[in-house]
Amino acid sequence: MPSAEPTVPGVTTVRLPARAPFSFPASLAFISSFPAMTGEQGTAAGVLTMALREGGTTVGAALTAVPAEHAVDCTLSADVPIGEATVDAVMDRLDFYLGLQDDLTGFYQLARQDPPFGRVLERLRGYHQVKFPSPWELLCWAILCQRVPMPVARQMKRALVEAVGNRIAVRGETRWAFPDADQLRTFDEADLRSLIGNERKAGYLYGAVRQWDELDEKVLRTGPYDGVREQLLRIPGIGPWSASFLLVRGLGRTERVSLDKEMLRAARRVYGRTMDEQEFQRLADHYGTWQGYWGHYLRVGG
Repeated sequence: MPSAEPTVPGVTTVRLPARAPFSFPASLAFISSFPAMTGEQGTAAGVLTMALREGGTTVGAALTAVPAEHAVDCTLSADVPIGEATVDAVMDRLDFYLGLQDDLTGFYQLARQDPPFGRVLERLRGYHQVKFPSPWELLCWAILCQRVPMPVARQMKRALVEAVGNRIAVRGETRWAFPDADQLRTFDEADLRSLIGNERKAGYLYGAVRQWDELDEKVLRTGPYDGVREQLLRIPGIGPWSASFLLVRGLGRTERVSLDKEMLRAARRVYGRTMDEQEFQRLADHYGTWQGYWGHYLRVGG
């Protein structure tokens, strides 16, 4: 973990390296167009602004590219002095969120053997998969967004965020951090139902926040895929689709890709032909443990 060098109380500047090739503008382009996070982060003037909750502290972050060094400079701020452990936790979170350590070499080698995919590869060259800010946040989002319109799900999420008040000014703009599990644990089912206006989802959230305590995020990131998937499926409100969503976009597990209608439409556009599930899986198998990355590139660039 890169060392942090405090400047004044509550402000810390850190440089995070990225594996080349890396395109921070490509990351910003994805973030600015990702509907699940609309309005939650800033991307103006090539600067990513956001808020995170780590170690019981709400931390603001402003990130800018250092192209010559394939790195990102991160300025962290808080209303209280930021402890070393909190800085380390935030930097690990940002590094993982932006996929800075993803080594794309193997993926790009396989992609060069797949000519129809070439235009997607060129359009997104250097893009490292941007995940949700944390798998915990994605877990809650996966529950909220099921079978409701996107604006309704965003309204529910906003109600949770505002209820705990994790806000901080970052470069003159107010940014809100999603509640951590400890904060949501203070609400009972009735509180959650009142906040989001959905009894079933409130019950799922109430159960999920308590089951999350039993899981180890590091194990979820690196443990055997099938075992991790089974752990996720035991969380209230998480079914096969949500588990796959969590694995790829929350935990960076690219070993497998889950087919849905949007993914199939993207594949048909890129490969220029009709395609059934069997043909899709044949194409995915070419990418081996990178097939989740291939699927994400299809969605983003297809």
